[in-house]
Amino acid sequence: MDSLQNITSYLSEIFEIPKEAVETCSNFCMLKKVVKNEFLLQEGEICTDTFFVEKGLLRMYSLDRNGKEHIIQFAPENWLISDRSSLNFNQKSKYYIEAVEDSEVFILSKDFFINMIEKFPQTAENNDLLLQKHIRNLQNRVNSLLADTAEERYMSFIKMYPDILLRVPQWMVASYLGITPESLSRVRKELARKNFETS
Repeated sequence: MDSLQNITSYLSEIFEIPKEAVETCSNFCMLKKVVKNEFLLQEGEICTDTFFVEKGLLRMYSLDRNGKEHIIQFAPENWLISDRSSLNFNQKSKYYIEAVEDSEVFILSKDFFINMIEKFPQTAENNDLLLQKHIRNLQNRVNSLLADTAEERYMSFIKMYPDILLRVPQWMVASYLGITPESLSRVRKELARKNFETS
């Protein structure tokens, strides 16, 4: 492949695959350029791939019966994103995965990870650990939506996505936090006031 830049570093770091060996998995992934607002997955489709963001920003969201968006996840550079339920259980997806910016995305088929584990058996444990971390993050997110204040959720968002505030409109942040844009504006003003008083 012509370019394996970020994904090579990611696989070397996360799965401990030698950088020079990543090429052996390249037959099972494809670099795709997507434009802003282009979909990689839509509701009702079966998700067959995992997406690695080489450059740009994706988001995954659902629509409720009133057509309101609920953002589940953002995926900036060096993040993986997929509908795991649809991917692993061959079920129709309830989600959309859309480019927030013009992006370059590696499309990783199921065979990519199967091939990787076959050729590098030591990666199986790290792959399992990655899945467990994903489950932990989802549990923490559900708990945060149920129990945390809007301010606490906002601070957690900043910690998880430190550079995204400058890349997405405020309504998307509010959607991720489960609050209205007006509530988000109040939270930001209150935090600015607190920071001003303590500075």
